[in-house]
Amino acid sequence: MIFRSLAARCGVALLLLAVALLLDLWQRPPAPPAAQAVFPLAAGGMPAASLKPQAAGKIPMPEGALAAHASNLLAMPVGHPAALTAFWFAGDRESAPNVQIAASQFDRATQQWLPARYVVDRHVMGEQLGFGLRRLGNPVAWLDASGRLHLFVVATGWGGWAAARILHLVQSSADNSLARLELEPVRVLPLSWLWNTSFLVRNAPLPLADGGMVLPAHFEIGLKYPVALRFDKTGEFLGMVRLSQRTHLLQPTLLAQTPGHWVALMRDTRPNGHITATQTQDGGRHWSDLPDLALVNPDAAVAGVALAPGRNVLAHNSSPHSRDLLDLSASPDALQWAPLQVLAHGKPGDEYSYPAVAWADDSLWVSYTDHRRSIAWQRFGPVEGAP
Repeated sequence: MIFRSLAARCGVALLLLAVALLLDLWQRPPAPPAAQAVFPLAAGGMPAASLKPQAAGKIPMPEGALAAHASNLLAMPVGHPAALTAFWFAGDRESAPNVQIAASQFDRATQQWLPARYVVDRHVMGEQLGFGLRRLGNPVAWLDASGRLHLFVVATGWGGWAAARILHLVQSSADNSLARLELEPVRVLPLSWLWNTSFLVRNAPLPLADGGMVLPAHFEIGLKYPVALRFDKTGEFLGMVRLSQRTHLLQPTLLAQTPGHWVALMRDTRPNGHITATQTQDGGRHWSDLPDLALVNPDAAVAGVALAPGRNVLAHNSSPHSRDLLDLSASPDALQWAPLQVLAHGKPGDEYSYPAVAWADDSLWVSYTDHRRSIAWQRFGPVEGAP
């Protein structure tokens, strides 16, 4: 009788699992249409190998904040008072009750970062959405075709980061200067039947020629795999596609090699892992896995950008088992990489992690977490006389 009861329970569990998988396939967002990527630089722009350090420092923290993590950089339009807007989460510690999404802007007139302020409060967002939020993290920003700012934020209820959902917020203020920026929730992105849980964002979107974008994201609970989310020029969600059949990959970063050929590089959660890769040849509709790169990956985030065809840069931790070394590398094809600049080389136990990269004001900007206490930044510009 015991064995029959156990078999019956297993049968019910398998049936429920089959139903869940069918529901997931039925309700999964459709694959997005093919798209054409655009580049920050024209094909004849400055080669990545000619970059040299110009400035560095720490982005101001909100008053009283003791910890900071997961920064994101957004290049602002020409004519905006700010060259960049930086977002990150700050509070007493990661997942602390007082963690909020902070922001600062690099003022073009003064060439300084403005004092930071909080722009997303979990209690306010929870009231507006109609349900409670326990944690906030990993903000990712984008400007739509009209210049309106969108912010995608990882948020959890009960459970850890693996039970998170992606909140889509949009600018509700008249302008997006730091002093006036206000955001309101649009919705939780509809990514799965299971209350849209376990999808997270981390890296910057890939801009498209039609004014839309592709937002890299990943699924994390149990299986870990990357996805790409497609949005039109107004920020309407168009669909999702899985980037890899492997189940140990997180936090993809997208680098366009041509308008329709893109490479995604990802964090590897395996012991002794390497940066992993996948590619599309048809503007994001279909993806195929590539061999692992030669670059080691200590289960740590990477961030890259394709400045122009053949000119890719990547910020990554270059120590096999720790986050005490952070470097910037260059590549002609996003697969073969060579060292370009040292970002931070510490001692064992130090942490420089979760980099972000952006191109603004003829410069490459990099930000990253510095010992979980602050956000560091560096700016790189052209070498005089470089071709």
